[in-house]
Amino acid sequence: MIEVLAKLGRGPVFLAGEALECVITFTNPLSASSTSASSEMLAWASAQIHCQFHASENRVALPPSDGSKHDVQAENETVFVPNRGERGQCILSTPPKILFCDLRLDPGESKSYSYCETLPIDGPPSFRGQSVKYVYKLTIGCQRVNSPIKLLRVPFRVLVLHGLKDYQFPQDEAVAPSNPFLEEEEGLKKDSRLADLATELLMVATSRRSLHLYNISNTRGKVGSFCIFKTVYKIGEDVIGTFNFSEGDIPCLQFSVSLQTEESIQEEFQRRRGQPVSFSTHARHQEACLHTAQTSFSLPIPLSSTPGFTTNIVSLKWRLHFEFVTSGESAGTCLVRGSQSEAVTWTGVEQMEVDTFSWDLPIKVLPTNPILASYVSQFSSTNSITI
Repeated sequence: MIEVLAKLGRGPVFLAGEALECVITFTNPLSASSTSASSEMLAWASAQIHCQFHASENRVALPPSDGSKHDVQAENETVFVPNRGERGQCILSTPPKILFCDLRLDPGESKSYSYCETLPIDGPPSFRGQSVKYVYKLTIGCQRVNSPIKLLRVPFRVLVLHGLKDYQFPQDEAVAPSNPFLEEEEGLKKDSRLADLATELLMVATSRRSLHLYNISNTRGKVGSFCIFKTVYKIGEDVIGTFNFSEGDIPCLQFSVSLQTEESIQEEFQRRRGQPVSFSTHARHQEACLHTAQTSFSLPIPLSSTPGFTTNIVSLKWRLHFEFVTSGESAGTCLVRGSQSEAVTWTGVEQMEVDTFSWDLPIKVLPTNPILASYVSQFSSTNSITI
């Protein structure tokens, strides 16, 4: 028996373009009955990253895949196919890397191997929607002699920040002597600077503040105004807005604000022409606001949510969805006098004519630092299997 342990040192969340590092440890556990003849042998081990795509058959019409070669290989248990037994299609994969060949482990002995691979910068982000799913995994395959391959899958999350692909890192002005290792050193330096660059770009994009003021009105007149200071956010931030109903002509009885994502399938892949868009609500604020002059709301963008993105199949956008309930009567008729005594009691009316209307405000949601997103990730940094 051999225990295989895979550990992602920095956490299970990465930016596309970053280097994923994983330490894989193979251990022959020491037991009371262990002898010198209890050595274990592994023929080989290999690792590969792949992205699995799955679409709902009721909503997405995909062209037939040309994955016949993978199907033939999947029937052979001695061929390393990382996505064997997985649903959907493998739309992205890195070249497989061999960790070792012919490993012998004595009782109590363990050996560790480091796997490092740069995540493709042009791939889709991790996403689990109502119509499609993009799932990333690092798969480690191990095989004993004359035995089928055992697979250890390490799921992780990928965030995509547009603009990193086209960024040109500045070249050092100093002229260095010819060095055969210089190119590799510069590449490692570039990978280490990628997360810092992404953090800087996100800070610049989300720190710009400017007053956005919107008048809220229906067919009968003005209800109030809404103010928001920015429309570009990172996941993990709070969306804050304020209402002013003091200048409205129509009394607002109640309002609600929902933070939603809009998942739409590209027209050429829709199962039915004009099929509806899928909406998901991530946070909601509701408030009764009759006779309220000013009020505000704060909606957190979950760190576990997916920033907006677009692929050739699906598009994900963010918005604030507003719903207002207004009175069909004037503000003075919303209260009635309860008695004729000296102590006057005012109570609400039992019935009232109301009007309802809604409004959508698009916002932009970007990724955040992957280390911060790792704290709330559903994936574990450590995965193991026994073979």
